[in-house]
Amino acid sequence: MDSTRRKSGINLPARMSEASLRLETFLPGSPARSISNLPSPVTMSPRTISNLSSPSSKSASCSDRFIPCRSSSRLHTFGLIEKASPVKEGGGNEAYSRLLKSELFGTDFGCFSSSPAGKGSPMSPNKNMLRFKTEHCGPNSPYSPSVLGQDSGLSAEASSTPPKRPRKVPKTPHKVLDAPALQDDFYLNLVDWSSQNVLAVGLGTCVYLWSASNSKVTKLCDLGPNDGVCSVQWTREGSYISIGTSLGQVQVWDGTQCKRVRTLSGHQTRTGVLAWSSRILASGSRDRNILQHDLRIPNDFISKLSGHRSEVCGLKWSHDDRELASGGNDNQLLVWNQHSQQPILRLTEHSAAVKAITWSPHQSGLLASGGGTADRCIRFWNTTSSNQLNSVDTGSQVCNLAWSKNVNELVSTHGYSQNQIMVWKYPSMAKVATLTGHSLRVLYLALSPDGQTIVTGAGDETLRFWNVFPSVKTPAQVKDTGLWSLGRTHIR
Repeated sequence: MDSTRRKSGINLPARMSEASLRLETFLPGSPARSISNLPSPVTMSPRTISNLSSPSSKSASCSDRFIPCRSSSRLHTFGLIEKASPVKEGGGNEAYSRLLKSELFGTDFGCFSSSPAGKGSPMSPNKNMLRFKTEHCGPNSPYSPSVLGQDSGLSAEASSTPPKRPRKVPKTPHKVLDAPALQDDFYLNLVDWSSQNVLAVGLGTCVYLWSASNSKVTKLCDLGPNDGVCSVQWTREGSYISIGTSLGQVQVWDGTQCKRVRTLSGHQTRTGVLAWSSRILASGSRDRNILQHDLRIPNDFISKLSGHRSEVCGLKWSHDDRELASGGNDNQLLVWNQHSQQPILRLTEHSAAVKAITWSPHQSGLLASGGGTADRCIRFWNTTSSNQLNSVDTGSQVCNLAWSKNVNELVSTHGYSQNQIMVWKYPSMAKVATLTGHSLRVLYLALSPDGQTIVTGAGDETLRFWNVFPSVKTPAQVKDTGLWSLGRTHIR
């Protein structure tokens, strides 16, 4: 037996003869045959074995192949599987199927697809069935980004939230009022809306009050033929209204009783702009001065601020009453505080008169201003750092600005040449809406107490009411019924 093994050139186990050794030869490139079609085993002679193992043989060398035991396999049932019937699926189901495969198998799940011959059957064998080395088509780690849907284009497309629809703003006013003798003068401020929902309008020599609650119109006063109304401004509480006149006076009236409370002097010519803080009334005039009045003392004014070289046409207190911004026909924007009679900031970037001024109710120290026809820009300032934050060219004269208290948006009214009203989203300054309707420049602007409606006035002698801003969503109050809450206490 030992001599026989040496002659054949192969090592055979003990108790095994050459006659019992059976090998099955497959030439490279020949198609694999199913187990049922395999030929009967061939008995190899020592000469044949010697020729196969000889290095000088020109035939291709073949290695042993492991054939698993398939006695428990039911291969005859494979042919009984019916082909899947075509189902008409919508695009959403197909996208969901692709997304599911991408999440389960990774972005490249081709290695799990069936062969073309067995495309109709999901159980058809493919070319990788008898491979013993596993190919990792999915990610190496279960925490890979592709598993979590971060690397997959399908996942990003499906999981991304739909873009938020822009808020719709009505393009037409919901109410229009006639305002005869409403002056077309850029330097006047003749419309204001009180916190008690009463609109004040200066028409010629008279001031009229219109109640938005019941549409009642009341004539507050008539200044006479030798005087005229140049500005109106309500107090923050809405009980008193101040009126600037052509003769330079400032009159304070009780809006409920329709009685004049006080007359303040100090200006030499018309008083075109007024601004109330919680205690102080500031007035700006064509005489280039700003006077500060305190109604609690008998003096007409407590301080005079001189910094502009031309008529003062814009005044606005900050929401914390610490700073006062003023704009003039000298193209300057000045910022004052209560501790000095000199401006703490002198901003000269505008190239036209600065009438439009507003402070942000959402961020301290954020100021917006608008320039006239030669400038046409809305500029944003940080009064704490004295820096200009942004500048937007609107394309037309900026007449007024108002910042919404409900959302971080502002509205601007314009003159030459488009006479439009524009709503902006801050800080992107994306246009939310553009409203048209006035035939002349929109010089006057006021905001309703609830912050949803604006009223605009123009030299076309009309007042138009627009629903511009959304309402404030107040969070529902949660009743405290905890262990130590007084809500659990019942007093008898």
